[in-house]
Amino acid sequence: MIKIKDYIRAGSLEEAYELNQKRSACILGGMLWTKMGERQVQTAIDLSGLGLDQIEESEEEFSIGCMVTLRQMEEHEGLNVYTDGAARECVRSIVGVQFRNLATVGGSIFGRFGFSDVLTLFLALDTEVELFHAGRMPLAEFACSKRDRDVLVRLIVKKHVGHCVYQSHRNSKTDFPVLTCAVRVENGRGCAVLGARPAKAARVELSERLLEKLSAGSASAEELREAALKISDQFTYGSNMRGSAKYRHHLGQVLLRRCMEEIQKKEEQK
Repeated sequence: MIKIKDYIRAGSLEEAYELNQKRSACILGGMLWTKMGERQVQTAIDLSGLGLDQIEESEEEFSIGCMVTLRQMEEHEGLNVYTDGAARECVRSIVGVQFRNLATVGGSIFGRFGFSDVLTLFLALDTEVELFHAGRMPLAEFACSKRDRDVLVRLIVKKHVGHCVYQSHRNSKTDFPVLTCAVRVENGRGCAVLGARPAKAARVELSERLLEKLSAGSASAEELREAALKISDQFTYGSNMRGSAKYRHHLGQVLLRRCMEEIQKKEEQK
């Protein structure tokens, strides 16, 4: 179990950052994974008083505070309209509503967990993270960086005209995913993301030829199967108690094909 000596509700990001520079300190977030660990925490830092629990939408972007819960993300109308419901889909199988009322977007992203549905979705979008000390950087760059003592402030999702589809496979409804998948096509560009491989999510860009086919709604079933195989081959896979590397490779082909089929249907309906 976790043992906490001092609890401090930070009055500013500056205070939270300074307190977090000690190895014995810990930012709480939703505290759902933190409390399951075995550790001694000298100073527990609470960010709940800093107004970082809101999703703000403008014409150009979404600003998602680090203390926004997965339930807020699940229910946010604007974010779900923009992502074609992918924001809701990517969290609906995460344990249950009570859990999602506590788990935070910031905790999911900063943790860079291999099983993270949330990281998979936001990697498919044009997303930046804002850190208190390091400033803004692309989420893809942040996801590959080593964990440090900085403080994640918010996510910034830039808006583009396009379509997004999210799918995952689980052995049981609320279990950790065996594989997660997101495909996004926008403004003549596109990418595919696979997570829970069981490594953390990674993304690859879609070829121009495939994008043209998807946008025109002209890709045949065989072409989509071949494209899904080629994309799936670009990722590495591992084995654990939920599935073998070979099984995950096969699942990657299936989920990628299904996502691209949905993208093509959305393009046809424009």
